[in-house]
Amino acid sequence: MKFLDLAVHRQALRKWSQTARNAPMLSLADLRKERARARKLMSSLNEVISIADNRLALPMIGSNAFPKPHGTDWSWRPELWREPLPVPGMASVRSKSMLGREVTLFHDCAHSELSLRQLRNSREADLAPYGLRMDVFAFDGSFLSVVLDFPQEVVNGLTRRHLLRMDTIVAMEKPLEIFARLNIRHGPNTEQIVRELPLHEDEIMVEFDLAYSNLNEKRVERVWIDLIFENPQMSQVVLRDLTFSRRPRAEL
Repeated sequence: MKFLDLAVHRQALRKWSQTARNAPMLSLADLRKERARARKLMSSLNEVISIADNRLALPMIGSNAFPKPHGTDWSWRPELWREPLPVPGMASVRSKSMLGREVTLFHDCAHSELSLRQLRNSREADLAPYGLRMDVFAFDGSFLSVVLDFPQEVVNGLTRRHLLRMDTIVAMEKPLEIFARLNIRHGPNTEQIVRELPLHEDEIMVEFDLAYSNLNEKRVERVWIDLIFENPQMSQVVLRDLTFSRRPRAEL
């Protein structure tokens, strides 16, 4: 089938090349007919070129490519920022609602005026195919957080020698504070490390140094992170990318 398509394409190309060479000698009536046919063809060709240029300019769906520190032994871009979700958005989101398989929204609002939506990234600077937009209107609660469950691979071989790094790209309508809280369940205990995102810097990155934790390396069961939004009312936040990496820290 591909061979036939190629043969038909070459035949059509030869035909139009011949028509272009003969155009100066054609009668005006024949020239009008060929012009009408060429314009119809040009319309379809321009549509194909426009769609192709637009799609090829976007970050590739499924891409897990992003810069990683030297020595990285595990890295991850969550599903929402990598693949199209079956349900791309929700309105009036209730607490504990999930968007995809890894992202859960938590809040204590009596009346939810929050929405979540997966967006297709299109900026030249974007490496992630998708982003997450959160719109908050009236907010009568005391807390709002987006919880991200890590895959089980991060648990394998996790030790107190590791640094866990989070990189993100954030766009906001108005200034607000965002905190990242790393949670590691080990046996009956959960280790927690909190970092504030440096939203005023060009590179929004935080690291969690497990050397200063009380982690029981032999009993690590689960890892997740909370993104906590302070005073989020009447705001829009877009997380255009969110990536994580793990590497052993240098010896003290």
